[in-house]
Amino acid sequence: MAVKPEPQVGIMDIALYEGGHATLDGHTDVVKLSSNENPLGPSPAAIQAFQSASSQLNRYPSTDHAELRDAIGKVFDLDPAQIICGVGSDEIISFLCQAYAGPGDEVIHTEHGFAMYRISTLAAGATPVEVTENNRVTDVDAILAGCTDKTKLVFIANPNNPTGTMIGGNEVARLAAGIPKGAILVLDGAYADFVDDFDGGADLIAQHDNVVMTRTFSKLYGLGGLRIGWGYGPKAIIDVLNRLRGPFNLSETQMAAATAAVLDVEYTNHCRQENARQRSWLISQLCALGILCDASQANFVLARFSDAETATAADLCLQKNGLIVRGVAGYKLPNCLRITVGDQASCERVIVALKEFKGQNQ
Repeated sequence: MAVKPEPQVGIMDIALYEGGHATLDGHTDVVKLSSNENPLGPSPAAIQAFQSASSQLNRYPSTDHAELRDAIGKVFDLDPAQIICGVGSDEIISFLCQAYAGPGDEVIHTEHGFAMYRISTLAAGATPVEVTENNRVTDVDAILAGCTDKTKLVFIANPNNPTGTMIGGNEVARLAAGIPKGAILVLDGAYADFVDDFDGGADLIAQHDNVVMTRTFSKLYGLGGLRIGWGYGPKAIIDVLNRLRGPFNLSETQMAAATAAVLDVEYTNHCRQENARQRSWLISQLCALGILCDASQANFVLARFSDAETATAADLCLQKNGLIVRGVAGYKLPNCLRITVGDQASCERVIVALKEFKGQNQ
């Protein structure tokens, strides 16, 4: 009998990723509200920088990302030497699992946490350990109870995706102090930019040698199509991650756009303010329709329906009206729909469609 190649243990436990749809049959005015994209787009300065850099496509990019790391350090008051840049924050998450977890090790994530934590854990041959949340909010006690001497990484997103909820600094500090000393706490800050006066955990990193923060340019900065992320942590950990990083993992166009985007603080603040305004309006209108949602701190809201069947029916009604949102049954929230906060016109279309749905189902 012929021997065939077999993938490493854990790989076949990873389901193939299915991206959100961007089109709907029969509709030409589709509004995509399923991927938490910035409806205002990137900074004009970022677009100009991208276009300028495109004239040098024949040149290899720099390998140290120095200009981008310096810009991030300047805006967030961080040491550039403790910053690593990657292909989205997903790549930083993958590096962490490759470097610090393997067969026999455990990696903790919460029950409604970002899917990449489990995927990257399995890819590294380690065992993902899921702990409960408390009404869709990260439960520090549940995480600490789930830790063992096999725990190597603990992932939390703060604010969380797909719930939009977050825990305060005291709870995060309690978590950092309570995990095993040989484990790393990873604070996924993909949505931290939407929270006013929030450092994503940077101050905590200065106090611990086993806390790392990840961030992205895909959400508030509107650069999801370029896939740029970064991480910040103790120099010793960043040095380890850089040994896994490919020398040319980011192109010059990516770095030029991200550098211009992060330095355009005025535009960033405008996007944050607009998101907060539209989010507040959307939540108030959903609640007025009797559709429950938590106090989101991100650029989306998690609309909760009475059961999975009602959520599916509401999704179909939205699609009929040219609106694409995200079903999150895969995150163990079958009765929920995640709705990106769009511009005013998009948010109004969502409410009009859901009023139609409620009228048909009362």
